[in-house]
Amino acid sequence: MIITYSMGDMQNDLLPRAAAEPALAMLRVFPVTVVTGARQTGKSTLARMLGTRHRYLTLDDVLLRDLAVRDPEGFLDQADRLIIDEVQHAPDLLLAVKRRVDEQREPGRYILTGSSNLLLQRNVSESLAGRAGYVSLAPLTRREQLGFGSGGAWPELLRESPVRWADVLQAQSVPSEAWQPLARPGGYPVPAYRLQSDEDRAAWFAGYVATYLERDLRQLSAVAGLADFRRLMAALCLRTGGLLNQAEIGRDIALPATTVQRYVNLLEVSYQLVRLPAYHINRTRRMIKAAKVYWTDAGLALHLSGEPAPRGAHLENLVLADLLAWSSAAGPRPLISHWRTATGAEVDFVVELPEQLLPIEVKAAARIRSDDARHLRTFLADYPEQARGGLLLYAGDEVIRLGRNIVASPWHRVI
Repeated sequence: MIITYSMGDMQNDLLPRAAAEPALAMLRVFPVTVVTGARQTGKSTLARMLGTRHRYLTLDDVLLRDLAVRDPEGFLDQADRLIIDEVQHAPDLLLAVKRRVDEQREPGRYILTGSSNLLLQRNVSESLAGRAGYVSLAPLTRREQLGFGSGGAWPELLRESPVRWADVLQAQSVPSEAWQPLARPGGYPVPAYRLQSDEDRAAWFAGYVATYLERDLRQLSAVAGLADFRRLMAALCLRTGGLLNQAEIGRDIALPATTVQRYVNLLEVSYQLVRLPAYHINRTRRMIKAAKVYWTDAGLALHLSGEPAPRGAHLENLVLADLLAWSSAAGPRPLISHWRTATGAEVDFVVELPEQLLPIEVKAAARIRSDDARHLRTFLADYPEQARGGLLLYAGDEVIRLGRNIVASPWHRVI
């Protein structure tokens, strides 16, 4: 599906989005379709494309927000079909939407967007359960930036036996490239698709962070010290791909662990931070159950950390972002986790489907050795019935078999 972008003075660039088809499916089934995701991922553009017969109203407009808060019923009287942008600004409006759709359950009546996870917000008492379908819009994947309108080759790999993976990957018609230039701009449409220089992107990210801190964050929760919050974001960016230890972070930046926990929750609710859970089902090993921390967008993480160049954790972040964008549009929805044992064996990502597991290891090196797949072999030995094969992504150019059921692939052939 084609989505038209018109951000600022951007030309009418056409990019297909992977989330468009599931969003249209929701629109045909539910009275309410909710498109969520971080600010500036393209939610408003997607909503307006979906709702060609809807009236568009944004709660970023102060007057409209005031009306939605004071008189939710009157706000909804403006049209039978509405797009309500940034609905998190008026949580009580959801109660009025619920009453309307209970009176008339016509599919596709309301399209709501939100830059925070409405299901996790403490001040939102109405989830619209049974009345709404939820679609999460991530920053642009690499294949969306290339115009393919999809996430990576995960569906093909999961459908095929590992003995066929090399053929599947060789057949991918995507260009090869270095991963570092992809990590620097990230996937937000403006810096990824429009801005060309590092200086312009740095200015955009600085403005994005300022808007997030000074407007979005304050509307989610009271944050006493924005400087402390900035230090926490930088500390988390420097720990990209590592286990989330809130007590340790608190000691490093002189914040109470309870404050760190609250700030981490705010980052997660507002779609900036990804807390990747551990896959810990194992009868014979002691597992590490702590979550790992990543960012929704690798470019923003680089900006916040102040690091001069991307490192291996940012390649992991690119792969995870692609996995999450694909999984959010897939059905049934796969679960994404990581795996680590108390003895040090670890796998970066585990894709979990009913009765099927796909372990994925990511290496930023241009060359690999058989020993680089040792943790994949451990995982496959521990889960022989669910995991048919393992995948190692690296920064080289050749698809290589590392055993009967392990394939090493250039990262750019998969995402």
